[in-house]
Amino acid sequence: MSRPLIRVAPEFEHLRPYIENIEEHFAHGRVIHSGRNEIRAVTPPGGPELNVKRYRRPIWINRVAYTFLRRPKGVRAFEYPRVLLAKGFETPAPVAYVERREGGMIAYSYFVSVQSPLRRRFFEFGDAAEDQFGSVMHEFARFTARLHEAGIIHRDYSPGNILFDSDGRGGWRFSLVDINRMEFRRVGFREGLRGFVRLWGQPEMFALLAWEYAKARGEDPSAARAELLAYRERFWKRWARNHKIKFNLRF
Repeated sequence: MSRPLIRVAPEFEHLRPYIENIEEHFAHGRVIHSGRNEIRAVTPPGGPELNVKRYRRPIWINRVAYTFLRRPKGVRAFEYPRVLLAKGFETPAPVAYVERREGGMIAYSYFVSVQSPLRRRFFEFGDAAEDQFGSVMHEFARFTARLHEAGIIHRDYSPGNILFDSDGRGGWRFSLVDINRMEFRRVGFREGLRGFVRLWGQPEMFALLAWEYAKARGEDPSAARAELLAYRERFWKRWARNHKIKFNLRF
């Protein structure tokens, strides 16, 4: 078997010997998520807890594309955090990218990052009342406006990809994960507003998001609220045709 391709972030070069055996460590790691891709936590001796995401083996046509035409998801996941961190947005620090090839084409790949200390995710807001989401969404709307004004848009702004917790000073911290679908370019107001639709929550939560986001970007809050509620209804009615909704879908 050929040796894997390994890229290690300079500040974590001391972990290279451990990363060189990441496939073995992954096999014995603590399972965080098991699905299309699998995520496990591992801890090097004397090092920080690491989050290891193993991307599934691509279908044949994607193996060709990711080998010769496009950067693999794991490469993007390894490179993009640098952009966010440089612009002042929180995301787990990238540690390494490991790629295993078979027959000259990509087979499995691994993205390794520092495990985030933030444990809460936006799934908890599916059926939440305003006293449960109010202060979080006020800050999150403004956080999102700053993100978009900085020329960054997350193409999968969904509950599992947003970590949050108290900042210890009466406010909130947000950290973005699974950012390989992120894009760096000008983000228009309406495009940014539509990005909220994948979140779980009731109309009142989206009304608040729209209002605060519009104020932060100098747009009309009333028009934004009506627009986002319409986007949300259209998106979730379409989604419900083929998927089971795990929260009370109310319009």
